[in-house]
Amino acid sequence: MTEKPEGSEIMKQANIEQFQKDRERLNQIVMKYAGANIKRFWSIDSQVYKQGALPAKTKELLGLVSSLVLRCDDCVKYHIIRCHQERLKDGELDEALAIALVVGGSITIPHLRRAFEAWDELKSREVD
Repeated sequence: MTEKPEGSEIMKQANIEQFQKDRERLNQIVMKYAGANIKRFWSIDSQVYKQGALPAKTKELLGLVSSLVLRCDDCVKYHIIRCHQERLKDGELDEALAIALVVGGSITIPHLRRAFEAWDELKSREVD
């Protein structure tokens, strides 16, 4: 028998799910109006994160660190999700975010908090 999540857990689970739904919906709107230049950029963005000389996991970590330094919460959340999908370990996340903090400075702390919150939400969904 599976236990139902408590109220705060339900809210947490809705965070990532809602983000992913909103992102997909908004991307569809962008593509509805997008011309060749926007579509080319979208294609390049998806291509650079694919496995190549660098593993996809490393590329997602690079995207995560860059996003945190640039203080883009949507980008941070997206890369946190992708890092989780690439089976990143807690220690790897900690070291990558420590680099982002050193490069970005204390102004990135609110974004660091939200990154770990998203990670915690994703980890809470894992089945033992």
